[in-house]
Formats: sequence, structure tokens, C-alpha cells
Amino acid sequence: MRVRPEESLLLLIDPQEKLVRALWEAERLVRNLRLLIKASQILEVPIVATSQYRKGLGEYVPEVLELLGKEVEIKDKTEFSVFQNPEIASLIREKARRYLVLCGAETHICVYQSALSALEEGYRVIVVGDATSSRTPENFHYGLARLRDVGTAVVSTEMLVYEWLERAGTPAFKELIPWIKNATQT
Repeated sequence: MRVRPEESLLLLIDPQEKLVRALWEAERLVRNLRLLIKASQILEVPIVATSQYRKGLGEYVPEVLELLGKEVEIKDKTEFSVFQNPEIASLIREKARRYLVLCGAETHICVYQSALSALEEGYRVIVVGDATSSRTPENFHYGLARLRDVGTAVVSTEMLVYEWLERAGTPAFKELIPWIKNATQT
């Protein structure tokens, strides 16, 4: 079950300003989301980005939004699972690859319900645990435990990025090393 970039789609779920401010270990979340986005850009992994009720929870946090640039359109939803929104579900199916890599907020709500739907759709689901968060550490941990129980692979950001890279010395590795170092500094 080696996860390769050419078989992956990054699904970025709801890292919005008002929500992220309320999350447990929000700085960790933002650092790891940035690394995943950068790795996806360098390794040509498509990105689908969603927001949850933008009118109420606001725009993406600036650190994430600036990295996405104008290439990725953020699709708004009110549903907890991205697959319950017909437009987003269609976009995912259009860009879909073997693996759906999920990250964002909240672990026990939108990430969890999106993972369940993705499994029902037949995708292999990878949840990047340290690139998700919830308002409380308890819900974060329960969310990750339940995700494992239902059959998703739960990995760390660095674990996935190195799996995508496969070896050192490549141009992609050299470009990503500063990002990896920055994400692991606390």
C-alpha cells in the first residue's frame, strides 16, 4: 500500500480563520498543512480545497491561502462530509486517483465524515493525523482512533512527504527540505 504522489489527491478540509483560532494546537496544524500543500505542488498532486459555511467561519487562514494561490478554487459547503455536496463530490471524482489524502478541520467531524464517505465510494483513504485538529484534544484523539477503526490509514505529515519522495538527492527533495525543517521546528 505504498502511497505515491501520482496516485494521490490532497483533500484540504476547512482550515478557516474563525475555526482554526478555536482549534487545539492550531500552529501545528497550519505548519503541517503548509508542508502538505507545498509537497503537493512540487510533486504535482492535485488539491481539492473546501470551506465550511464561509459566511460564518470566514476565509482560509492567510498562511494557507497565500500558499494555495489562485490555482486552487476553494469550494464552500454546509455539509460535514465533502461527498454530501454534489459539486465537491463531482470535482473529487473528476480528479480522483487511487488515494485520497485528507487533512484539515475538524478531525472528528468533517475530516471523519469525509473519510467515511470516501471509503464508501471505494477510495483508499489516508488521513494525515498531525495535519488535522479539533477544538479539544479529546475529540482529536477520539476522531483519529475512530478513523483507524473504520479502515483509514493515519500517518504523520513527514511520514507521507517522505513516502511521496521515496529518496534523497532529487530536485523535489532538495526543494522540500527547507519546508520539512520549518514544519518540524517548534
